[in-house]
Amino acid sequence: MKVREIVGLLDAKVFTGADQLDLEVQSACGADLMSDVMAFVKERVVLLTGLMNPQALRTADLLDIKVVVFVRGKKPTPDLVAMAEESGMILLTTKYSMFLACGRLYEAGLRGGGVREIS
Repeated sequence: MKVREIVGLLDAKVFTGADQLDLEVQSACGADLMSDVMAFVKERVVLLTGLMNPQALRTADLLDIKVVVFVRGKKPTPDLVAMAEESGMILLTTKYSMFLACGRLYEAGLRGGGVREIS
């Protein structure tokens, strides 16, 4: 699925990466705990989160996640926007809750990936 389709499905606002909307993603991960995101194993992932702090973007950057969607109408601070731009990330926001945003993407054919067991 192209990021452009995600923008449409989630009625999302694009904060960074408007020139990269043809990027393909293969799966989605919805989480507010970054340890859960780190257990997610898949390439070309879109991360949906309500966590509005630098840790969310640092985790995404560490895992080479290029697309981050903030849910529940949360708006990124100028610092978060700058951080995403520096990392070359696409940063989106949607009014939908995590549940509804993930459901809309699932319904449109985007699937989750495997999860590593962490002991």
